[in-house]
Amino acid sequence: MSAKSQFNTFRSFIKKPHNIILIVLFVVLGYLTLVPLLTIMVDTLTVHSSEARFVKQDIGTFTLYHWKKMFASGVTSQKTFYEPFVNTMVVASLSCFMAILIGGFFAWAVTRTNIKAKGFLSTVFVFPYIMPAWTLAMAWLNFFRNSRIGGAPGLFTVLTGIETANWFAYGLFPIVIVQGLHYAPFAYILIGGILRNMDANLEEAAMLLHASRWQITRKITLPIVRPALLSTFLLVFSSTMSAFAVPAFLGSPVRYQVLTTQMFRTLNGMNPGYGYIMALIMIIIGVGILMLNQWITGRRKSYTTITGKSSNISLFNLRKARTPLTVLLIVFLLMVAILPLFSFALESFIMAPGNYSFSNFTTEFWIGEGRADIANSEPGILRNPSIWLGLTNSLKLSVIVSLIAGTVGILAGYSIAKRRGSKLSTWVNNLTFFPYLMPSMAFGAIFLSIFAVRRGFIPALYGSFWLLVIVGAVKYLPFASRSGINAMLQLSGEIEEAGTIMGIGWFKRMTRIIIPIQKTTFISGYLLPFISCMRELSLFILLVSPSTRILTTLLFQYNEKGWNQYANAINLMIVLIVVGFNLLVNKLTGASIDKGIGNT
Repeated sequence: MSAKSQFNTFRSFIKKPHNIILIVLFVVLGYLTLVPLLTIMVDTLTVHSSEARFVKQDIGTFTLYHWKKMFASGVTSQKTFYEPFVNTMVVASLSCFMAILIGGFFAWAVTRTNIKAKGFLSTVFVFPYIMPAWTLAMAWLNFFRNSRIGGAPGLFTVLTGIETANWFAYGLFPIVIVQGLHYAPFAYILIGGILRNMDANLEEAAMLLHASRWQITRKITLPIVRPALLSTFLLVFSSTMSAFAVPAFLGSPVRYQVLTTQMFRTLNGMNPGYGYIMALIMIIIGVGILMLNQWITGRRKSYTTITGKSSNISLFNLRKARTPLTVLLIVFLLMVAILPLFSFALESFIMAPGNYSFSNFTTEFWIGEGRADIANSEPGILRNPSIWLGLTNSLKLSVIVSLIAGTVGILAGYSIAKRRGSKLSTWVNNLTFFPYLMPSMAFGAIFLSIFAVRRGFIPALYGSFWLLVIVGAVKYLPFASRSGINAMLQLSGEIEEAGTIMGIGWFKRMTRIIIPIQKTTFISGYLLPFISCMRELSLFILLVSPSTRILTTLLFQYNEKGWNQYANAINLMIVLIVVGFNLLVNKLTGASIDKGIGNT
């Protein structure tokens, strides 16, 4: 090919906006995702300043000390890595089974039976997922902590006089319960979408052949939802494996360590090299889970469940069990989604923990000026400058991150869909999803390392608010990009081509044609990063400074100090903001996490 032909090809290439977007995203995301990965690898083989006296080498020099101590140092390896690793795998596996069991049952009940109050059940069931995971962890402690470790008995002991066992109040059992309940709505959304859109002819044909309900479920329904079940298991496994807050709240009292809590201790302590090895191992497991998920779903080329034929779903008739089951599920949801809010409010008004008499109620932790005998004279949260600074920073951070991630997600989805199948599109698609695989705490720690010093034209951002913005936008880009890609793949190329023929420019085509058509889906791409950022703890816990503190890190600090009333009040504030914002957006735009499942 001549130089002139190559130039013409290049000029034609850069004239298309989606090509320019792909190139920019490839360069920026390559730096913000691949460089952190390389940094992790280097840090596992480098002597850090806090480790110099143990390693007995110069700072910054090459060493295999961390790897040897992590895997081949007897008792140290057992306590530092092997026990937390086994605990992590057990917690993740059991949480997955619980999430699929509960979420799958709710999905079946809402989409395939004649149960009552489907709209209410669908809306309220996603609350535990919208709320921070540690919300349920704190609620569990409020109800079931014991006086042997918790200092003051919880509501259950006060009401019944029964002292809860340590295994029930802390450690493996409550961690699995809380994380299973938190991710059950995730399973519900994935499995419910498949069940709702399944072709009714499949079941009708089986019924004509006099197949029983059990045979239809086992031979038809379960094989169809198997891809969703496997994807749910793998994605929930990855999420629970990298969870920090729930194990920190419920495991720390009995020293039940998982990889993330152990990582926090090492990255925030004297052995950061250990923490980076754990982060690298978790990334490798996450990538392996993604590849396994793609291999499983790719083995069968078609999971077609929607045809042009009858779609009248034959609902399972619950008969006499309809009303009792409806009541049972509503009570369950009220206990999981509403009762925790009550416990936060109650605990925030109790002066002496464990004493729930009316005389012990106080507004000190909300509007008090501060007393010398309470929390070092800390004012109530509504009069506390630190809380107002944290609230302002949290809202500002969440809004900016959602705007950046949502907008980039739309552009990424548009460009990837336009160049679908090309190498550049595939690379950018993988780069936008890669941050999802990295543990949040390790991701934040690596960005802290990268931006601690100036690198060429990249400024040092340590201690700045914009470091939080960059980390949050990159970490939550996968949510927005998946939403953007799905929206664009649903649009026929003829829609934009008609605008091009009419001479309408690219910007006007995007703002006047494409975005309005898929408005609800795109708004979801903004909503998910906002909710995730507002409730995030582990991603920002190593990055905040006194001037950039946010509500979640303040809650964690108060909880560590034993100021439970303040922590419960802050928790209630965060939950009400997140849930209220989701309901407001749903009311104004129709966009919601559970949209399209329950209103049948």
